[in-house]
Amino acid sequence: MISVVIVHWNTPDLLAACLRSIQTEREHSGCISDVIVVDCDSDGDACAFALKGHGVELLRLERNDGYATGCNAGLARTSSDFILFLNADTELKPGATGTLLRCINLNPRIGLVAPLLVNANGTLQSDGYRFPGVANVLFDLLPLPDRLRGSRLNGRLDPGNLFHPYTVDYALGAALLVRRAALDQVGGWPEDYRMYSEEVDLARRLDEAGWARLLEPRAVVVHHGGASTGQRPVEMQAALWHSRGKYHRAWSTRTRQLAIRGTVEIASRMSGNDVDGAEVRRSFAAGLAGR
Repeated sequence: MISVVIVHWNTPDLLAACLRSIQTEREHSGCISDVIVVDCDSDGDACAFALKGHGVELLRLERNDGYATGCNAGLARTSSDFILFLNADTELKPGATGTLLRCINLNPRIGLVAPLLVNANGTLQSDGYRFPGVANVLFDLLPLPDRLRGSRLNGRLDPGNLFHPYTVDYALGAALLVRRAALDQVGGWPEDYRMYSEEVDLARRLDEAGWARLLEPRAVVVHHGGASTGQRPVEMQAALWHSRGKYHRAWSTRTRQLAIRGTVEIASRMSGNDVDGAEVRRSFAAGLAGR
């Protein structure tokens, strides 16, 4: 059986749609045991109406300390062997939970399985990645062609025929089915990332502990994307690059850290008008220094 943990902040309409999709899965797949909505200090009573009639448990946090903290708070209220962590701006396509559960049960050393994420119009959004390195900085900051952004040069994976699961280094944290035993071994979600890169760090910890990570393309989840973070774009850009610096402080060699910081310095000065290069440099340097 699967426990579902949804982390929510100020997107009640999307939460309601997410819960409707879960209710449909509950009725047809029979593999969802309980649903926990973790509300990270939303304004007023933002999510109350969304919960009506869905039989879910609401856990209100007194402040918003980020996605990982919300995930761990929800995890502590569950008892299933498998936990599906969802952003509130996701919707499960029919059969997604059963497909994910069958995949993770293929081998006891599979610690995490991600679905295929699609946009609201059905186009592909995310199908798994390699761990980030120097090249990713260039693609994030420079106006490079879209065909290159989606290539292996940018750490993207070949999804193959979309009929078989395949190994990934990490997948986006919007929807992840994780084995409880794996989470227990690595100490849960890394809460020192207040926003962004927490799923990458979690995947690195699972990798170090010998747990496989897969993407199951036959399980499909719609991800509307950026609904919460888009409410504070300037703050979120700073958080994004601070977390990237923190990630490389934890997982990159000193030589690699210097190479990546140099790339950030150069590329941020050449970036487009929609990127505050000075803020990128400051935030990344602070994260890399552990501040």
